Amino acid sequence: MSRSLSFLLALISLSLDAQAFDEKLALKESQAAIGRQVGDYRFTDSEGRAVRLAELRGKPLVVSFVYTGCFQVCPTATQFLAGAVRDAERSLGPGTFRVATIGFNQPFDSPEAMKAFARKYGIASPDWLFLSPQADTLSALVADFGFRYEPTAAGFDHLLQVSIVDPQGRIYRQVYGDEFDAPLFTGPLLELVKNVPQTKITWEGVLEKVKLVCTVYDPSAGRYRVNYAIVIEILVGTSVLLGGIAFLALELRRRRRA
Repeated sequence: MSRSLSFLLALISLSLDAQAFDEKLALKESQAAIGRQVGDYRFTDSEGRAVRLAELRGKPLVVSFVYTGCFQVCPTATQFLAGAVRDAERSLGPGTFRVATIGFNQPFDSPEAMKAFARKYGIASPDWLFLSPQADTLSALVADFGFRYEPTAAGFDHLLQVSIVDPQGRIYRQVYGDEFDAPLFTGPLLELVKNVPQTKITWEGVLEKVKLVCTVYDPSAGRYRVNYAIVIEILVGTSVLLGGIAFLALELRRRRRA
């Protein structure tokens, strides 16, 4: 078989793999990971030091997955995450949580490659680690986080996912997309840092909660969109409730007159 034919067959095989990536299944697996205890995996950081995941417990941990050969989506998502991290640090205080970006394309996402990736996109925080996992534990690692990826001719197809891990090492929230609303990210971190639910009720907070309830992540578009079915249900439910209150008020008034 000629080299050109072998190369063509390899491209076809990769194309078929890309078609096999199921965004809805990936999202389902990601959501199923919430509440899961993550194992104590071993990594090498961008300075060549050994790091165990258990060493990062005690504070909330933000985890993202990238491959350093990506030239568009991973860099864009990482730069947006950097802005979200800065905003969260301004709200919660520096050093209140850690961030770990894991390179899943082994052995190519080496400590040197992860260091160059961080430098290229201007990330130099002492609380943000760029980690290379051990190749023999990679499958178990991504399964624990509910992170799914498939090889393609251009690289990899994967869900754009940021995992928020609680101080005990359990996955607390999953945030999706190369962009997301700040409360989706800062809110869970605030709950973990303060270790108490947010009880202060404000009009802005109510509006933000309604906004978040009425949106859903669309993996095919990589964005959150308005879930009109939920909006309609809320409007119908509100109308029924108000109608019932009005009916009871009129009935009470009629009985008093009688």
